[in-house]
Amino acid sequence: MKPLTQQLLHQLRLFFIALQFFTRIPIPAWVGFDPAWLHQASRYFPAVGWVVASLTTTVYLLAAQWWPQVVAVLLSMIAGILLTGAFHEDGFADMCDGFGGGMTAERVLEIMKDSRIGAYGAIGIGMMLLLKLILLSSMPTALLIPALCIAHPLSRLVSCSLIWLLDYAKLEGKAKPLAQHMTSSEFAIACMTVLLPVVAIAIWEPAVAERLLPAAVLMILATVWLARMFIRKIGGYTGDCLGAVQQVAEVMFYLGLLARTGN
Repeated sequence: MKPLTQQLLHQLRLFFIALQFFTRIPIPAWVGFDPAWLHQASRYFPAVGWVVASLTTTVYLLAAQWWPQVVAVLLSMIAGILLTGAFHEDGFADMCDGFGGGMTAERVLEIMKDSRIGAYGAIGIGMMLLLKLILLSSMPTALLIPALCIAHPLSRLVSCSLIWLLDYAKLEGKAKPLAQHMTSSEFAIACMTVLLPVVAIAIWEPAVAERLLPAAVLMILATVWLARMFIRKIGGYTGDCLGAVQQVAEVMFYLGLLARTGN
């Protein structure tokens, strides 16, 4: 049994590995790298959402002091995309192309692996980003800030559930290091990094608490629907599928929050 300090240091190292993989943020040199750590770091995939949420909310709050709501939201979205290198948006576009144009599992995987974007991907990513912009611009600041803080980590948690529950669908790709099944204890860690802070935010902001259930239900239903489609078409998930689930789940969460506002 390793001493507690070494265990905690290893967990911190895994978080930095996840941060490096899912964002463009440089990490300290002392972290080092081991291919095995990248798989273990999947437990902190959702926690990276807190970093993304911190940047997007900060940019929104600063921009809102100078420009209209829609401009502040757009600048916030751009900041998030720059921070992650459009990692998840690219996965969503590839998923649209693959599942839209592929008739067989082999063809779906071949299309998703192609770096070029097709009509399905271009239309899909354009409509998705437009919908996200409209939804966030429709929220008052009191709702928008906690919405961003919750949606980014929670959408990454439901995306992470595919690693826990499904098989990887191909032998190579950008998510291959994450392709092994997560253990239940690893997924429990992922849940704790998200759900405990989410509960605290809901308690702090009652306006979110009363809308949290429909938002979470929509997010989960969308994830289940996508997971079933992935299993039926390609027998599991890929890295593009994870990115697509994160993007769709995030938008579903915003839809759920606005469903009962009367807007």
